[in-house]
Amino acid sequence: MRSKLLLVFLLFVALTVPTSARVKSSIPDAARLQLLMKKLTVVGSALYVGAHPDDENTAVLAHLSLGRLLRTGYLALNRGEGGQNLIGNEQGDLLGVIRTQELLAARQIDQAEQYFTRAIDFGFSKSAEESLSLWGKEDVLSDAVWVFRVFRPDVVITRFPSEGETHGHHVASGILAEEAFHAAGDPNRFQGQLKYVSVWQPKRIVWNRYSWGNQPIPDEEKAKLAELEIGEYNPLLGKSYTEIAGISRSMHKSQGFGDSEDRGRFTQYFRHTAGEPATKDLFSSVDLTWNRIAGGQEIGKVLEQAVSKFHPKKPEQSIPDLLKAYRLMRKIQKNPLVEQKISDLLEVIRGCSGLWLEAISSQDAAAPGADVAIDLTAINRSSFSLQLESVQVLPSNNVETIAAELKYNEPVTKKLTIHIPAEERESQPYWLRGQNGKPLSDVKEQRLIGSAESPAAFSAQFILTSGQDRLVYTEPVLFRKVDPVKGEVYKDFVVVPEAALNIQNPLLVFADESPKSVRVQVISGGYNITGELKLLTPEGWIVQPASQAFNLTTRDQAKVIPFTIQPQNGARTGEFKAEATVGAHKISNGKLVIDYPHIPAQNLFPVSRGRLIRVDLKKTGQIIGYIVGSGDAIPEALTQVGYKVTRLTDEDLVTQNLSSYDAILVGIRAYNTRPALKDLQEKLMDYVQQGGTLIVQYQTLLDSNSSKPGPYPFQISRKRVSVETAPVTILKPDHSLLNFPNKITQADFEGWIQERGLYFADQWDPKYETIFSSNDPKEQPLEGGTLYARYGKGVYIFTAYSWFRELPAGVPGAYRIFVNMISARKK
Repeated sequence: MRSKLLLVFLLFVALTVPTSARVKSSIPDAARLQLLMKKLTVVGSALYVGAHPDDENTAVLAHLSLGRLLRTGYLALNRGEGGQNLIGNEQGDLLGVIRTQELLAARQIDQAEQYFTRAIDFGFSKSAEESLSLWGKEDVLSDAVWVFRVFRPDVVITRFPSEGETHGHHVASGILAEEAFHAAGDPNRFQGQLKYVSVWQPKRIVWNRYSWGNQPIPDEEKAKLAELEIGEYNPLLGKSYTEIAGISRSMHKSQGFGDSEDRGRFTQYFRHTAGEPATKDLFSSVDLTWNRIAGGQEIGKVLEQAVSKFHPKKPEQSIPDLLKAYRLMRKIQKNPLVEQKISDLLEVIRGCSGLWLEAISSQDAAAPGADVAIDLTAINRSSFSLQLESVQVLPSNNVETIAAELKYNEPVTKKLTIHIPAEERESQPYWLRGQNGKPLSDVKEQRLIGSAESPAAFSAQFILTSGQDRLVYTEPVLFRKVDPVKGEVYKDFVVVPEAALNIQNPLLVFADESPKSVRVQVISGGYNITGELKLLTPEGWIVQPASQAFNLTTRDQAKVIPFTIQPQNGARTGEFKAEATVGAHKISNGKLVIDYPHIPAQNLFPVSRGRLIRVDLKKTGQIIGYIVGSGDAIPEALTQVGYKVTRLTDEDLVTQNLSSYDAILVGIRAYNTRPALKDLQEKLMDYVQQGGTLIVQYQTLLDSNSSKPGPYPFQISRKRVSVETAPVTILKPDHSLLNFPNKITQADFEGWIQERGLYFADQWDPKYETIFSSNDPKEQPLEGGTLYARYGKGVYIFTAYSWFRELPAGVPGAYRIFVNMISARKK
């Protein structure tokens, strides 16, 4: 019975709930409420399609959603897992979680909806063919068609055309959007979806033509394009749509995309791609009124009456007409457009009545088998008569009858206790549950595909009545606390494992057969948790002790349990896992919280795994200074091979005598994120001249050239080698950098991940030596990935190879090359 209820709940979430960030619902102010009410009279939609988070044209989204009052969505092919991170050291899946929430935060501002496919961002791609091949074109096309059929756009807008020389993901998004445009209306394509949705054919698809740098479009071309003036000012909101767009786009903080809030005229142009051509207006010949729906003409008239009666101080005056429209809508059967409008109308009624509904858990998390108290509250803050008929916590089938009048501003409360079933899974983002080893998330539940995030672990359903009308509202179960600085804070209530296992040092690098310590933090998800912990390793590794018992008496109690791991002769590089046995359950999940001020805290429960790396490694030197840039895990990786690493602040660089460091490393994008380095450059160059080794990792071209990061001039470009298996040519086999203290060969470039390197130098002073050459297929060799120069008594190295990915991933050859660079002065 529970599984059946859960499936119904997922279908409800997938098809009726807007894809926005799951935060506590707020009552809109009078201005926004008036806009939402007017939006009920508009029956039209537009879907914008791009490749990544931050590809969307937020000004167009804001104009369509808040200006034209259309249902508006953004479909991103992926969640940006392969991007950079300016605010922390999260990469891969964790960065994808951050960028997902940044998109949802942006959508809260421009009031569009957010969708995704299952495609994973595997890094920069130089061709659409590569992207579609790795993802599996039919799989991602199926997802796009699903979103088209669920969202049902009248007009589809692509950020990128289906041909060109830009990022392969960009071109692929244009190709997939065009093919989905045709396939969504074809009943012979992706027939399995038709159990849940019906076919849908948009009116047209257009490309949002580029105008980078405000370059003028020739008049003869402009005459053939549809256009939107999106710089208009909205007096109800007190901002223009371009101002709103600047705020929205600035939510992409991990990518450093803070944007200006532009004012004044700003016209966007759109080139026809397929479907019925538009005239000058993008929505020409699209009926945006209720007349397009059989039986809808009367609904439109009633909604117009509700708008005309709207009074900002007495918004409840519009509720009778809204309820009349609600009754008329419910008479129209099986029309997804009407079903969506019913959902929107219920939210407007909630706003007009100031209706406050909440379901608050007594604790922020619980493990399977626990009982949790839930406080349910309903408050009607208007003079309009409403009754609370019943409440139910989904997905259970226990309905609590209330039958209480919601008098003005008087809370009606009910306390329920829910039981977390023993089989309940932890609250993991749905796209991270499966591991298929492919750049495509393993999501087997069709109705979750496209959703921005997982449904809430539990939700409360409030059924209200007004006369004969029954109004159904669903609120996620949340946890609330009062922070002394932030004030009232809401968090998702999450289901956690009985015991979470966090390996505190998941990367272990063994240059010899000496044992290393491993520390596993065990965190209890409930009370009186007793279990046995062990480490699972590949053949050839010895773990001492074989297992250890633990007993945790209180919830959230943490205990660190140490083990030692030692390689035997013949032990190979491999993965190890932590596993706990609690009762009849085997648990192997850790617990991770991603918490940044601009997005809701995210709870993840990844598999608790680590890497055991065997590497033939010799090293010299001991003391390393590290100038952190946008964040990476290289300092931790270097400690694994015996270096003592000190993170250097700007003040350290000013006050310290740098000669005590065997080498100083400049982290990725440090010149882009730490303005003080420009003024400290002379001291760093003096350190090199006096005999130091300075290694500068990749920087972007935005600011680094003006900062002159080297002793001699060089120019940083956008050139990169994106294929991780691209061949590398060793240009100077006898160079000391390739022979001391480790002999570097082609084997050291095996097993790399995601890419070879990025932002290579393309011009440099002859005093620099080039060491390696590499290139993507069918491209010219690039030698600017590593530049080496003697300067005074010391050595300067610029290297754009992706050490920030390879060292934390435990690539043995990357360690050998990197140690040679650190040791350059010694030779």
